[in-house]
Amino acid sequence: MKPLSPTDQLFLWLEKRQQPMHVGGLQIFSFPEDAPDDYVARLAEQLRKDTQVTAPFNLRLDSRLAQPVWVHDEHLDLEHHFRFEALPTPGRIRELLAFVSAEHSHLMDRERPLWEFHLIEGLGDRQFAVYVKVHHSLVDGISAMRMTQKMLSSDPSKRNMPPVWDMAVRQGQSGGRSSPSLWQSISHLLGESGKQLGTVPAVARELLRSVNKARKDPVYNSMFHAPRSVLNRKITGSRRFAAQSYCLKRIKAVCHGYNATVNDVVTAMCASALRTYLMNLDALPEKPLIAMVPVSLRKYQKSGEDQAEGNHVGVILANLHTDESHAGERLRKIHQGIQEAKERYAHMSPEEILNYTALTLAPACFHLLTGMVPKWQTFNVVISNVPGPKETSYWNGAKLEGMYPVSIAMDRMALNMTLTSYNDQVEFGLIGCRRTLPSLQRMLDYLEDGLVELEQDMAS
Repeated sequence: MKPLSPTDQLFLWLEKRQQPMHVGGLQIFSFPEDAPDDYVARLAEQLRKDTQVTAPFNLRLDSRLAQPVWVHDEHLDLEHHFRFEALPTPGRIRELLAFVSAEHSHLMDRERPLWEFHLIEGLGDRQFAVYVKVHHSLVDGISAMRMTQKMLSSDPSKRNMPPVWDMAVRQGQSGGRSSPSLWQSISHLLGESGKQLGTVPAVARELLRSVNKARKDPVYNSMFHAPRSVLNRKITGSRRFAAQSYCLKRIKAVCHGYNATVNDVVTAMCASALRTYLMNLDALPEKPLIAMVPVSLRKYQKSGEDQAEGNHVGVILANLHTDESHAGERLRKIHQGIQEAKERYAHMSPEEILNYTALTLAPACFHLLTGMVPKWQTFNVVISNVPGPKETSYWNGAKLEGMYPVSIAMDRMALNMTLTSYNDQVEFGLIGCRRTLPSLQRMLDYLEDGLVELEQDMAS
């Protein structure tokens, strides 16, 4: 049994029909060179034999002492979670993205472990795809990426590789969990409560420091500085997913020219794309947009504390400076703001940062749930960067051609911009409400335009 952290619980509280709270990933593979035409069907038969399901994929929600917890599911039905499907003809990327858009719109059954694995055939050019979705209360982006990477290999000749739900068994770990007694449960919950209470002084200190700085510096990002925007209207349950790859070498060249990080540059690309998209809708706010940028806390953890399940992320509220017309100056300002936020976290523990995050996002969550306080607009969009494999990867001999994150759109947060790195590529995945954000796919071109602007400014 494992209690959910405050951050994990938020993802459960926020979920409703038009607002599924699961994250996902789309991977596109090429057949091995010697593979027969029915390679994907044979792969499906192989995967069906992997009936052992290990943590966190064997966990379902339950409640102990009025607190949600994860418990081992004794009656897991693998056929419900693993699905072998085919795209309609002509099997283009357009059909694949439409499939992901539709599947990502559907809620999952909370009486079962909250994950699905879709093996998809029918793509042209001897390719197939894998789409996986997992509830965000169960994993964060970093842990999801780590589990995906465990499924892959840099060896193209390796075969009989297990699926992501059967990783721990192959590594000699136990897939089951013993059921704790009532007193063990109480002790565990009290221990967790004590850990949370111990963070109060540091969290209160940082909140007070943020409030005081916001009073003195109008540019500083407090929890109420985001403008009202079309991005922050109520949404429907229908999603549009758009994805594209960009060259990592180009982005790193811009990093070198501006003495910035990759995360700074991709954030600036997103800011440029948002500025152009909203200008074309005649809907760009006068005040700059604010992005919620998740940052991994795993580097702050002590040795042995890292776990696959749960969320280990803090949040930076990044000013995107969309009121700035000059691309280079916009990047410099974004870099400065993100550095200041990271310095604030440098002297805090992971538990303190998690609780600081929960408190600073509390107004946003209340507004997202009710819409009653539009002035409590904490951020306008989510921009998340999850590192991926640094070398060419394979799964049962099939070459991984691209991997695209599929995240969460919400009421009053109609767009989520998530990206990951793979080999020499940066893979963007945009998810949004189809009605609120028309022609969302055009933003892929605007991301490219934003990178070109930075390259041209650097060269001049």
